[in-house]
Amino acid sequence: MYYYIVELSKYAIAFLMAIYTLECFLALKREGSSPKTGVFVRQGIEMFLIQFLAYLSMCLRTGQIEYLFFYAFLQIALFSTMVLYQMLYPSVNRLLINNMCMLLSIGFIMLTRLDYQKAIKQFFIVVVGLILALIIPYFIEKLRGIKHLKWLFGFGGIFALSVVLILGQVTQGSKISYTVFGITLQPSEFVKILYAFFVAALLYKAKRFWQVAISAFFAGIHILILVVSKDLGSSLIFFVGYLFVLLISTGNYLYFGGGLIAGGFASVVAYHLFGHVRVRVQAFLDPFTVIDNEGYQMSQSLFAIGSGNWFGMGLYQGTPSDIPFVESDFMFSAVAEELGGIFAVCLILVCLTCFLAFLKISMGLEDRFYRLVGCCLGVMYIFQIFLTIGGGMKFIPLTGVTLPLVSYGGSSVLTTVIMFAIMQGLQLIRHDEKLIAQVSGIEEE
Repeated sequence: MYYYIVELSKYAIAFLMAIYTLECFLALKREGSSPKTGVFVRQGIEMFLIQFLAYLSMCLRTGQIEYLFFYAFLQIALFSTMVLYQMLYPSVNRLLINNMCMLLSIGFIMLTRLDYQKAIKQFFIVVVGLILALIIPYFIEKLRGIKHLKWLFGFGGIFALSVVLILGQVTQGSKISYTVFGITLQPSEFVKILYAFFVAALLYKAKRFWQVAISAFFAGIHILILVVSKDLGSSLIFFVGYLFVLLISTGNYLYFGGGLIAGGFASVVAYHLFGHVRVRVQAFLDPFTVIDNEGYQMSQSLFAIGSGNWFGMGLYQGTPSDIPFVESDFMFSAVAEELGGIFAVCLILVCLTCFLAFLKISMGLEDRFYRLVGCCLGVMYIFQIFLTIGGGMKFIPLTGVTLPLVSYGGSSVLTTVIMFAIMQGLQLIRHDEKLIAQVSGIEEE
């Protein structure tokens, strides 16, 4: 009997994920309408059904009853977050809450399947992040003078990255982390947030070339430190974030085009300077000719994606563990193999709706500083998704960055939860601006 339950569950999971994704786009369209539409409530039900079916399937296949206890704690954490957000902040963006919880759910399902101990470890980090996420929107809304702290953000970020450059541990050829009191931190993840505020503070009033030059100089210091640390994935994210904020702030396409040319030139230089970059390019060009060495990781990723078909092989039916660093760098491949192509495509679309919600909130703000902060966070978020999924699918060379909220990595998941919380704070500011505009309009009449 349990065999039929497990087999049918993978089709039900794919169907529920497709419905959830469709309702993400409906929620984007209906933003500002009455919650009585029920779209957000239905999304919550679909999310928890997906979790239930996935954990039931894993429990039946393995006989590990503790998976159900973990599922119960996960449900409590996510459901409490959704309820408390709505109670504390009635004008919050409910689509972003749902999507954040859905992406976390997918990550925990796959982490439980791949390495239960890592899932437990990540759970405690996520709980800390969710507690912070309930507080951060309040401070973002109230502390309007934060734009005047730009040099604190800038030099704080440079200092944190410099510490990694000097004291960092080498991981896969890059210095990306260091350990303090037994806790491993990846500062570049946290600096992304400081960097977004710093760049926005430098550019929101920039009208002259020298102002742009100063912003480019300090952004370049951040990026150069990352390049010297051989953390090229993060350096790309920082570079693209700055480039788009510069375009949005100035509207000058010459700056944007010049930045693209400089970025292309820097990529060529990096290829000749760093051996691990050449290895990744070789694995990208033809992984099967070097399948025993440089191309092994990419080849296994492609095998996993290809074997998943539309509905996946089912949890514990594939071999995602054959991919080195699957839980961090190739989580998308594991999802495609065991949950299927339909589920994987829906995962991409859910991430896309997060990005669209980021942009909708940001571009609706009157305050240029906060608008640039939101745009920078949004661009860095979606570009990181492009890098990790594109790298795993052999669309671009692998960069070794995580899939936000889904992959294993305490610094990454904590930073992304904070990022979503900041966007909720910007949503509160946007709501306040609308109320002020309405009051002003009434007074004028």
